[in-house]
Amino acid sequence: MAEQQVQPLHAEKHANIKIKNGINVEFLKSQHIIPVVAHEFARAAVEFPLVFVKNTETGQFQAVAMFGLEPGQNLFVEGDKWTAGYAPMATTRYPLGLVKHPEQDQFGVVIDAGSPLVNDTEGNALFENGEETEYLKRRKEALVSYIEFARVTDTFTQYLADKELFSQQTLTVDIKGEKRDINGIYLIDERKLAELSDADFLELRKRGYLAPIYSFLTSSHQVARLARLKAEQAA
Repeated sequence: MAEQQVQPLHAEKHANIKIKNGINVEFLKSQHIIPVVAHEFARAAVEFPLVFVKNTETGQFQAVAMFGLEPGQNLFVEGDKWTAGYAPMATTRYPLGLVKHPEQDQFGVVIDAGSPLVNDTEGNALFENGEETEYLKRRKEALVSYIEFARVTDTFTQYLADKELFSQQTLTVDIKGEKRDINGIYLIDERKLAELSDADFLELRKRGYLAPIYSFLTSSHQVARLARLKAEQAA
């Protein structure tokens, strides 16, 4: 696997750089969870179970899509192919990224020059005659959008936490008759949701939170899909 070489993007230094279409499957092979933003819950819920995980140091919750049933396992990668019908936004940003300036509220674009998607012969050019290409402009807009989506998702997640709508759960999956427990995850508690006051429920609707909440709840049906994939790959 190529070493990461994250560098600030520069018109002169990266004048001939191109980015191939696709996602970094090599990296994803070992990822069993990936962050997701509320704006993609509906799309992601059709493919993956969505859960919340808790940062033990900060106490903050983060929404993630589950790709596997144990760390280091991604059931949606076969060889060098991504087999799911959707790839979360966090995976499609790569090999570009945004890094916040340490003293200002500004972001700079970085590129992983060691990525298998980066080369100087095939793909989408980033610069032409020293100017940004339309491709790079679109990619930068998507990076900025993702930052905003992540902020909105953090606000959404904190609101649910403040309303005590999360409950720690153990998911039990059946793989070829063998029961396996998955611990350390948090789900939106439907009972607590139903017990909200009319005012609190109306506030959820006003904030636009009901759609992502219901998408999140329906995603639990995908746990059985993970178990089936695990059984098939173990066959």
